[in-house]
Amino acid sequence: MRTGPTNEQLKALLVDLKDKGNKNSSPILLRLANDLEKPSRQRRVVNLSRINRYTKDGETVVVPGKVLAAGELDHAVTIAAWRFSQQALDKIQKSKSKAMQISELIKGEVKGKRIRVLG
Repeated sequence: MRTGPTNEQLKALLVDLKDKGNKNSSPILLRLANDLEKPSRQRRVVNLSRINRYTKDGETVVVPGKVLAAGELDHAVTIAAWRFSQQALDKIQKSKSKAMQISELIKGEVKGKRIRVLG
């Protein structure tokens, strides 16, 4: 029997994502909640090289999982994720990009435009 995540911060994030997703009719928030509810083994792990390959300058990327440091960023992007490796955070800051938690991203207005989900 699956019990869901045990991390209290993740539980709170899931509640926020579902509430905002239902209130604002935002399918992207509901999708993020669904992806983050998966067991930790099934959550996404994305390298910076993949983010660099599939994004354009100025885009916002959401990773419902962890961002790892393999690769480089050659343009500025905003990356929101559940977790970051320390090396990935260092590389993101050096490349003039911005890293944030998903909880910070959803504090603003999220409609799904100009947001890309990777993983």
